[in-house]
Amino acid sequence: MSALAPYYQDEHVTLYHGDCLTEHREWLDADVLVTDPPYGYSHTSNRTGKFKGEVIANDGDLAARDAALSEWGNRPALVFGSWKRAHPAGTRTVLVWDKGEASGMGDLSIPWKPNWEEIYVLGTGFTGHRGSSILTGHTVVTWASKGRDHPNMKPVSLMERLTEKCPPGVVADPFAGSGTTLIAARNLGRRAIGVEMEERYCDVIAKRLSQGALDLGGL
Repeated sequence: MSALAPYYQDEHVTLYHGDCLTEHREWLDADVLVTDPPYGYSHTSNRTGKFKGEVIANDGDLAARDAALSEWGNRPALVFGSWKRAHPAGTRTVLVWDKGEASGMGDLSIPWKPNWEEIYVLGTGFTGHRGSSILTGHTVVTWASKGRDHPNMKPVSLMERLTEKCPPGVVADPFAGSGTTLIAARNLGRRAIGVEMEERYCDVIAKRLSQGALDLGGL
């Protein structure tokens, strides 16, 4: 396979393996950005089993996120992140994903788990009913044994709910993870372009797209 050729492609989705800033910049031709980039605090999973000791690429700081958003400019974007780090420049409002009883990444020495994440809204053109900024009812698969393929997976239903309110056009995800943004876009009949740096997760995405991913609460 050519280094510049898509890792996976179907009628709706094109996925590239590589760096979204230096190798594959095709995502910049899309119309709306929906992505879950590195959060910038070098998280290492303390879970037992499949994700024990797992780290996210480029998670040492916010450089990758901020560089991608700088390239994207002032176009519409939904970007996941953590309260532990600064909001992206140009954030208009913050949505909160309430993960319910799912555990979260946080300090295990205190008796509360951070079962929520932030979603930053940038740019204009979002449409639909003006609902609550707290998103509930989208549970996440916690354990690899139940179908979790990535340490920071998101539910397909959550990504569909977000994408439904995005402006029309092609959806970009330059930090594709295990591909839920791409799956959600395809489920909604939209085209999507994704880039993922780690080949093991490109393989996960390709398999999920080929098999027709079910919403098991996974990204």
